[in-house]
Amino acid sequence: MRTDIRLGLPSKGIMQKGTIEFLSACGLKVYRPNPRQYAATVPALPGVTVLFQRPGDIVVGVRQGSVDFGIAGLDMVAEKGSVNGRQPIITLHDALGFAPCTLNLAVPETEAARTMADVAAWANELEDNGRPLRIATKFPHTTSQFLDKHGVTNYKLINAEGTLEIAPAIGYADMIADLVSSGTTLRDNHLRPLDDGEILSSQAALIANREALQTRPDVLAVARQLLEYIEAHLRAEGSHLVIANMRGRSAVDIVKAMAGRPAISGLQGPTVAPVIPPPGSKQQWFSVSIVVQKENLMPAIAELRAIGGSGVIVSPITYIFEEEPERYEAMLADLEMKR
Repeated sequence: MRTDIRLGLPSKGIMQKGTIEFLSACGLKVYRPNPRQYAATVPALPGVTVLFQRPGDIVVGVRQGSVDFGIAGLDMVAEKGSVNGRQPIITLHDALGFAPCTLNLAVPETEAARTMADVAAWANELEDNGRPLRIATKFPHTTSQFLDKHGVTNYKLINAEGTLEIAPAIGYADMIADLVSSGTTLRDNHLRPLDDGEILSSQAALIANREALQTRPDVLAVARQLLEYIEAHLRAEGSHLVIANMRGRSAVDIVKAMAGRPAISGLQGPTVAPVIPPPGSKQQWFSVSIVVQKENLMPAIAELRAIGGSGVIVSPITYIFEEEPERYEAMLADLEMKR
């Protein structure tokens, strides 16, 4: 039985870059002394070994239990995460905020089909001619579920590992099911997505092996650490700590002056503390601290100035920790465990 803890990360491309940057921003910098090595460490998570793999292999590894945690797209989790209806993978966080895309059905621009109902009728017409509707895809499981849901029965999925967009043009498929980010590649290859052909929406997600969480306290502890860092970072993203000095007779008067001004309401309200003045000073000063979203920064400064605030200091926030990581509690509920 394994005693180490393994975290699978994407080995190349945009997904790898986004993952490394995201983890670093969370305070989970990956240390990889040699870029050709497929193993690394995270100093903030002692005892965790990072393995660089293809996203599909990460999902399979977590599913089988050879890897305890992984970061992969929700598209791969949907395609490779389950086995005969069982769910050996638990998604700890489904919105890490990078690598967004959708899995779509797309047809040549010359085809009349625009909806799934049109595709079902097209498939029936081809059946009368003695052949199935051919769909090239790297996501056969997810695509077949979507087609079945929409009543498309006469189809054949063609597994393709290379570039899918060229498949209809060279004649080995009638349409494709592929990941779409900006849509530029589809347009460049004279394809268009169906109006209701979005199979799923995807972005980077943190996943874990369900059995490892249930049977290994050390793996469960790492799950909590990961979610603590990630949730606190995402909660703080785009937030600033604003500190200003204000004259007043009491903290209550300062709070009253700030009341009804939404840009300076803070998280649960402002923190107001007395400033210790130099000897001989006759003025009473208070320090006001609030958390402000980036888009509200200038309105907040204007409102503070309007009620006598000065010496305003602004600092970006790295983390906002709540009492408990919300997704950790959700994970325990999913695992039917109690703290």
